[in-house]
Amino acid sequence: MRYVEAVAEEIAQNIRGYKVIVTKSTVPVGTGARLRKIISRKLKEQMDFDIVSNPEFLREGSAIEDFMRPNRVIIGASSQQAVAIMKDLYGPLYLIETPFVITNIETAELIKYASNSFLAVKISFINEMANLCDRVGADVHMVAKGMGLDHRIGSKFLHPGPGYGGSCFPKDTRALLTIAEKHNADVGVVRAAVAANEQQKHNAVEKIRSGMGDLKAKTFAILGLSFKPNTNDMREAPSIFIIEHLLKAKAKVKAFDPIAMEDAKAVFGSAIHYAKTPYDCLKGADAVVIVTEWNEFRNLELMKIKALLKTPYFFDLRNIYEPAKMKKLGFKYFCVGRN
Repeated sequence: MRYVEAVAEEIAQNIRGYKVIVTKSTVPVGTGARLRKIISRKLKEQMDFDIVSNPEFLREGSAIEDFMRPNRVIIGASSQQAVAIMKDLYGPLYLIETPFVITNIETAELIKYASNSFLAVKISFINEMANLCDRVGADVHMVAKGMGLDHRIGSKFLHPGPGYGGSCFPKDTRALLTIAEKHNADVGVVRAAVAANEQQKHNAVEKIRSGMGDLKAKTFAILGLSFKPNTNDMREAPSIFIIEHLLKAKAKVKAFDPIAMEDAKAVFGSAIHYAKTPYDCLKGADAVVIVTEWNEFRNLELMKIKALLKTPYFFDLRNIYEPAKMKKLGFKYFCVGRN
């Protein structure tokens, strides 16, 4: 928050005449009121201004599309003048009938946390269903499809994997827990989702360990390092957790990602080998682990992979391939919720 507060102080030093001061950042509930106090205290002379909360909902890898055609625009303000100025600013979006939600500042601040936390809950839920599917012999893809056809649920974010990562979901769920604790409120569902996400990372490592046995001196080809496709963002990526545990077990790691290699070097340094292509990564490895569902991993030459691997262990943590086909080709195939 020190960066946001520093900007507020700088605005106060330079403000000339009435201004609308807009917070786009994801900030704790009550930040708008806090910024008003900071700016009022630092003003050189008495000046009228309004604070607006206008949270952004840009997805990494789809930011331009989300900016041009947003699902909704949230405007939190206590002044009709500020609301009118914001509506004018967003005038072009009225032409494409973008939904607008006009509310108070605290509500606008909470909407962003509630939205991201709900999506995190949805991911953790389907991950737990996937784990149950493995125990009872069900197929999580069919479970997700059956659920998603219910319009009250929808099909988005019902894709099991090694847990969520990135710059938003981990940070925002933890922030919501802190906000709730500060105000003596219990958000047990969100707390459970955070715990389930941590457990899912452990489950991914355990899946590899139980499939391979002793990991010492074995070489693993990790395909995908960023927390999701179409971004180089390594922040809290499941790959970090998985690779660190493999290294602790004295395994060797080769890795490939289409665009996150330099970012990965900042995390792992020389502890792992950085391959130039997916097939270079696979050569001589004891097992392949797909961690990020990049499109170029969806259509790999499977028989070439089998020939390059020392042993045909294939850990598909994103369920890209069909289990029956992989087993028919002779792979020792492990996925999530389809075993």
